[in-house]
Amino acid sequence: MLLIFRCIILAIMLCLAFVIGSLVCLVRPRHRNNVHMLAKMFSFAAPVLGIKVIVRNQTKNNSNPCIFLANHQNNFDIFTHTAAVPKGTVSLGKKSIAWMPLIGQIYWLTGNILLDRRNRSKAFDTMAKTAQNIKNKCLSLWVFPEGTRSQGRGLLPFKMGAFYTAIAAQVPMVPVLASNQCHIKLNRWNNGVVLIEVMDPITTNGVDKSQVKDFSAKIHAQMTQKLVQLNQEAQVLMGKTVSNNI
Repeated sequence: MLLIFRCIILAIMLCLAFVIGSLVCLVRPRHRNNVHMLAKMFSFAAPVLGIKVIVRNQTKNNSNPCIFLANHQNNFDIFTHTAAVPKGTVSLGKKSIAWMPLIGQIYWLTGNILLDRRNRSKAFDTMAKTAQNIKNKCLSLWVFPEGTRSQGRGLLPFKMGAFYTAIAAQVPMVPVLASNQCHIKLNRWNNGVVLIEVMDPITTNGVDKSQVKDFSAKIHAQMTQKLVQLNQEAQVLMGKTVSNNI
């Protein structure tokens, strides 16, 4: 019964978000704050799913363009990570999204960037234009550098595109990590806590393109360490919540 109820409420909320978002995006197509607006709408669904999302250090680097590096776990990212998306931020997605009915059109209208990963030349051109837009329009870019869902397997290896773009745009990289979400079940009333932490900006000044692999490996190590810490903290918080409810 809970599963059915949640699915109905979630469907209603998503439909409202798509309708409102579509109208706003048609009035101001590809506006710099469209993504932030839709992200907030999606994040409102977290309590409906029994998830308590706690965002830490959300104001870090809010006013300066950067590239956010977020861990990609599962479909629940759309209700958790979205709570941390600031204004003036667009995301990077696969070009295939554009062919998804309604979702693809809204994704483009909000101002997000579509990348053709199958065509290496076009992909490089897109990232070069993205670097220029970051500079000219004072935009930030939200990226899932793993390129696929980890499904609770920890932090997967990074793809290099975001790092080359950050170096070309000369903007810092800001890791954003969400604690483990694999415990979330639609048919469970209390799905516990998801901690999201915005880490300190990591400068790209003085980093050469030839150093990208070492640079990304260093960031990967820092994010892996932080993810372990967040998972442990979230477990403690969820244990306290259960104890208080007994």
